[in-house]
Amino acid sequence: MESAGTIRRELIARTLRVPGVDGPDGDGRAAARQLDIALMAVNFKCSGELLTRLSRLHPVAVWDIGGGVLDAVRHVVGDHVRHNAYFLDFPANVPDTLDFWAACVVEALRDPYAAEPVAEQLAAGELNLLDLPSYGRYQHTYEELLAAHEPLIGAAADRKMVLGLGGPLGEESHALYLRLAGTPVPLFEADLPLLGVLAELHVGDAQPDAIPNRECRAVVNGVAMRHGLPLRVDTPVDVLRLACALSGGDVTLRARTRLRSFTRSERRALLAALDGVIAASPAKLADVGRRRERFKRLGERLHPHEYPRWPAAQAVFAVARGERVARSIGGRVEVALRAGEPSAAIAALAPAPGMLIRAVDRLARCGADHAELTAAVRVAAPDVATSVLLSLREHLLNRGAPLSARIFVNREGRAWVTPDERPPLPAALVAGLAAALDAELAGRLPRADRLVVDPAIRAVAVPLSDKTRPGGLGILPRGSILPATDLLRFFVYWKQTAIGTDFDLGVLLLDERFEAVGQVSWTNLTEDGAVHSGDVIEAPAGATEFIDLDLGRVDPRVAYVVPQVDVFSGEGFDQVEEAFFGFMQRTPEQQGRPFEPRTVRAKSDLYGAGAVALPLLFGRGPDGSWHAKWMHLNLEGEPQFNAVERNHLSTSLLVQGIAERRNLTVGHLADLMDTGAGTTDTAGLDPAQPVTYLGLERPDELPAGSRCFTPANLTELLSSA
Repeated sequence: MESAGTIRRELIARTLRVPGVDGPDGDGRAAARQLDIALMAVNFKCSGELLTRLSRLHPVAVWDIGGGVLDAVRHVVGDHVRHNAYFLDFPANVPDTLDFWAACVVEALRDPYAAEPVAEQLAAGELNLLDLPSYGRYQHTYEELLAAHEPLIGAAADRKMVLGLGGPLGEESHALYLRLAGTPVPLFEADLPLLGVLAELHVGDAQPDAIPNRECRAVVNGVAMRHGLPLRVDTPVDVLRLACALSGGDVTLRARTRLRSFTRSERRALLAALDGVIAASPAKLADVGRRRERFKRLGERLHPHEYPRWPAAQAVFAVARGERVARSIGGRVEVALRAGEPSAAIAALAPAPGMLIRAVDRLARCGADHAELTAAVRVAAPDVATSVLLSLREHLLNRGAPLSARIFVNREGRAWVTPDERPPLPAALVAGLAAALDAELAGRLPRADRLVVDPAIRAVAVPLSDKTRPGGLGILPRGSILPATDLLRFFVYWKQTAIGTDFDLGVLLLDERFEAVGQVSWTNLTEDGAVHSGDVIEAPAGATEFIDLDLGRVDPRVAYVVPQVDVFSGEGFDQVEEAFFGFMQRTPEQQGRPFEPRTVRAKSDLYGAGAVALPLLFGRGPDGSWHAKWMHLNLEGEPQFNAVERNHLSTSLLVQGIAERRNLTVGHLADLMDTGAGTTDTAGLDPAQPVTYLGLERPDELPAGSRCFTPANLTELLSSA
């Protein structure tokens, strides 16, 4: 089980609240101020409430709590590791690329160990830069880097994030458990183990009313079964996922799980669950056919023939073995559509409202009567998960006019693009469907008699899935847009485990037609307004690469700036000990070290089996201003030697698909919630009147009893729906 310290760090990182602030009374004012000053160095500060509480504790208690808080927030911004740069004076004095390589060759020819092989390569007309002793390996220590840079000059842009006062550790971890278990959207896969830890920790506490996501349900069911508690299953696949959870396997069913031998009591529980599901709804036998082989393996472990009192469970395995036919709703729909009878298809989908909502576009394109289809959606919507309704609502935003490309993203963030050859849906149909969905969503969203909305959150996309949204700081759902300042500094950090590993940071520059204008990477250290910190080719103790980019000085043709991280050689994102990408925003007068935590605006963990990561893009607006739009995409790339200039065609297609797509935003939800008493200002609020607040960050002071929704807990807003 996770230690209390680890859970506390997770809570601070996810909620920006400090739980368990207790200890012996005393005069901790000086210690609290010292903690606040230390936090400011990493872009945080204590809220007034937290500072007051710490000030009333004994100094030793403040120092003990403060050490854990500092450790947590340093991990949040990426300041828990040392960020060295290859070029000591970066971003100043970075040489021309060819001049730099030539200097490395000269040094190699002076090296008695390297001179001969390098000379032979030069004579043959080919040169491996990795064979040059000074190439890609730090030529100075981290301490020497610090000594070469002046302290950072403060700026108004160095906006501090506020750490609030949390409740007792048990209460805060229970609240996080309820939030993760009750999320209406799929969780990032790395969060599932944490959910399991929290479910075990709070097995005796109040449980969520519902667990909409089936992967989360499997994790919680695994804990429930170990403690003899009731299971939450309503499909045969729920039972299959539970068997995978008990076997320590993959509850997402993406990877094959070798099912273990179950105890007799476990077999009885699993078979009883299957029997109950099928007895209540025999039509759900159709779910078995899509995973026939997996259910066969489950049957081998459960020995259903030994338990004749559960005949419905035995029917599951009869279907898996092909001894019984279970017709699916999807099959009946296909027959109706091939016969040109969309009304029959709508009727067939009536018992499966979720399938009907997902099939709306196809039904419309197959000639369904608009009034009949809209009425069917209105009837089905109350029985459909909120995330499915939101997905269709966003889909409709993009079906009134043709897009140049359709983009598909799987649960690993892998994406592919295809031309959009579908005819647009009629405007009247789109409007009718949108109105039906909005009416249902408005009824599900929390009532807000006093709604306060920070304008900055209106362009944040509604999180339809957290599957590809990694942990970190300032990470927003795919499609979210925020304004960007001109001076950016991108960074990537990685630390290898067993073999030499080379990650490369690059930036692709595209014009308004999404064609390449230029690039910045290890093969091109300088470009108009951009400077690369130098290539590092191995990271036994960790390594960092930076790119400084002044958007005000880039080529006027550039309309999109796309930072990316390439796996050039060695271990992948999911194999290294640690890897993350981020960016800082600075003002021209700010110098400081290459990595300054006070200026970090986003830090995103790198993950997955892909070889090219595309976290976000920066686009130029019609007025010349720049904005960031989150992508959270991975390209499969090549096994080795990925480079920004080699994958620019696939990257530009993906960027086009993301840039042109319209996303459903928090602003849209806010409009559905607004009862006419909304405001954008927290100043002058009546402290006796709680409000519902939507914003990028929680304000330092809100009236007691207020509800606050930020990007960190937006799924709670959807859970209310």
